[in-house]
Amino acid sequence: MLHFINLNLIMAKEIISTNNISKIYRMGSEVIEALKSVTISINKGEYVAFMGPSGSGKSTLMNIVGCLDTPTGGEYVLNGKDVSNMTENELAEIRNKEIGFVFQTFNLLPRSSSLDNVALPLIYAGISRYERDEMAMQALVNVGLGDRAKHRPNELSGGQRQRVAIARALVNNPSIILADEPTGNLDTKTSYEIMDLFDQLHKKGNTIIMVTHEDDIAHYAHRIVRLRDGLVETDLRNENITNPVLEKARLEKVKASY
Repeated sequence: MLHFINLNLIMAKEIISTNNISKIYRMGSEVIEALKSVTISINKGEYVAFMGPSGSGKSTLMNIVGCLDTPTGGEYVLNGKDVSNMTENELAEIRNKEIGFVFQTFNLLPRSSSLDNVALPLIYAGISRYERDEMAMQALVNVGLGDRAKHRPNELSGGQRQRVAIARALVNNPSIILADEPTGNLDTKTSYEIMDLFDQLHKKGNTIIMVTHEDDIAHYAHRIVRLRDGLVETDLRNENITNPVLEKARLEKVKASY
């Protein structure tokens, strides 16, 4: 007897699962429900954008997914571990092992070289200096900055600084790359270059979650989760994925016509 196997089911490994998570902040007598009841599931290798206006809850959801905060209620399972009620030290360990962060403001140490900035997460992981430098250099090479290893942030362009930040996010081979407004401080051309890099990382199998308020940036992702008033408003596959290479070529064509 022949047994047919659904390869999609085998390949789809759930990496993030939230079940009715909520987050309440108390400011004096005022109670703010940042998240009311959010249930989402993200599989390994997905490319997802969290979208929503100011006050929608997307930043709160990002903080919980990134283990920077814990939910007031509900359950959050990250890569098979229930992190809903972990202590600060436990969360810090999970962040170091499971999540690579890319921030809008780059968050690089100004007096340290690109190599040392990228190697920083490996210090907390207890990896030797020689091995750290090797891993950090490879991460820089992977984002096209092998020749900028000794440069400090003030010697780099905005796009190069963001590439250093992406290399740092990738250096310890995390389960998830979490990007918070990754193009917020970049010009249009450089934004396309960074989104092209994310596209390449996704094609290599990386799981990417991007938080943005910009609709055009969200459309580089393959799935868009829109939040409003602490709830998931829509969670849809993106049927019109933006190609960063074509967008960059279009921009250059437009500029050449002037």
